[in-house]
Amino acid sequence: MAANRAAPAVDSAAPEIPVRTLSSSDLNLSLREGWKDFLSMRGDLIFVGLLYPLIGAVAAAMAFGYNFLQLFFPIAAGISLLGPIVAVGFYELARREEAGLHSNWSHFFDVVKRPSADGLGAVAALLVLIFAVWVAVAQGLYAALWGTTAMDSIGGFLGRLFTTPEGWALIVVGNLIGVAFAVLVLAISFVSLPMLVDCNVEARTAVDTSIRAFRANKGLMIRWGFTVGVLLVLGSIPLFIGLAVVLPWLGYASWHLYTHVIDRSALEICSE
Repeated sequence: MAANRAAPAVDSAAPEIPVRTLSSSDLNLSLREGWKDFLSMRGDLIFVGLLYPLIGAVAAAMAFGYNFLQLFFPIAAGISLLGPIVAVGFYELARREEAGLHSNWSHFFDVVKRPSADGLGAVAALLVLIFAVWVAVAQGLYAALWGTTAMDSIGGFLGRLFTTPEGWALIVVGNLIGVAFAVLVLAISFVSLPMLVDCNVEARTAVDTSIRAFRANKGLMIRWGFTVGVLLVLGSIPLFIGLAVVLPWLGYASWHLYTHVIDRSALEICSE
């Protein structure tokens, strides 16, 4: 039976939630299980997957509308930092499917009814803050390397980007900083968000567990992050439309990865 929303969250004095050491087979299995879930539950969920590209399109329009060409790529790439927030709906669908409960697109939004909904909001707010910091850092890097004058044409911006030393410095340093932000978000969210959908825990407990799970599986988590990044890029190429498939697939796969790294059977705070 699903946990009651009024049930108390596990307190900060509770023992640490144990995490498992993953193997390459766990990553591959998670992707296969996620694809299977997508095929069995795709239907009208396709439009839910369009939420992600819609966010990207709006962000891009803002960048161009305010003549911030230099922020187009940071915003478009940085949207992936917010992907885990959109994925919580798929975690809920996967949880319901696993529990044998009826599930359709309307249950995508049932995460707001989960016992740890407040914790989900807290972690989501943290990811939004990290995204905002990333955009600010990207703008600061641009100003440090190129000055404060905005580029007024796409051609001029791309020409300077690929044909000047400061352009290549922006590419290299910007991407290195972006990777650091991506690793931070992965460490914080890859266990915490599905755990908050699944279990009645505090946000700090879920984040702490996620970071410990990341540290216990650093190499594989970097590989997972790279896999996610490649799939997101491939899905983004045709005007973000491919993300309607990639995002649900990765959402379900991330849920299964969570179930492999956390022993939920030992946790009474996790609901059926």
